[in-house]
Amino acid sequence: MISNLPVVGFSAYSGTGKTTLLTGVIPQLKSRGLKVAVIKHAHHHFDLDQPGKDSYELRKAGADQTVICTHTRMAVISEFDGPAEEPSLEQIIESLNPAKADLVLVEGYKHLEFAKIELHRKALGKPYLYPDDPAIIAIACDATPSHPTTIPVLDINDPKRIAEFIYQQIYLGGSLNEVGSNSFDR
Repeated sequence: MISNLPVVGFSAYSGTGKTTLLTGVIPQLKSRGLKVAVIKHAHHHFDLDQPGKDSYELRKAGADQTVICTHTRMAVISEFDGPAEEPSLEQIIESLNPAKADLVLVEGYKHLEFAKIELHRKALGKPYLYPDDPAIIAIACDATPSHPTTIPVLDINDPKRIAEFIYQQIYLGGSLNEVGSNSFDR
């Protein structure tokens, strides 16, 4: 079990449009009154703050954790000495404030087993993931899948329908309530 919160991932190859789709799905879920948390896994180095800013200078001076807080938002930056210190997806989810989330959407972590929607664009020429990943609960694509499947196929260009699918999975007893288990319906 990954979390007590419903968790759904968006799994795809780079360039498929995961972030673009999420920017369409999130407002649809918010319009239903859901509090949405998002975790994005990056494979590269990033900085939230800029050189010359106090938080950047404090972190570069050696702070292991830096918290930036205003009256409208807060960010916690934790430094890791290496890849072995990177927290697991479960640890990241558990660090979220459950009072501020009804649902967790995850971009990335495609090789972990948790409920995911595969995104696929035919023009990229990449193979589908669902034949080898039993945790995929739906496919959002722009062409008919290449292998027969009994899992739902959604239009990748219809974020409203994808949000509806996620909402139904949460509140109508779908696979998201079984996150972390191997008992996904096919």
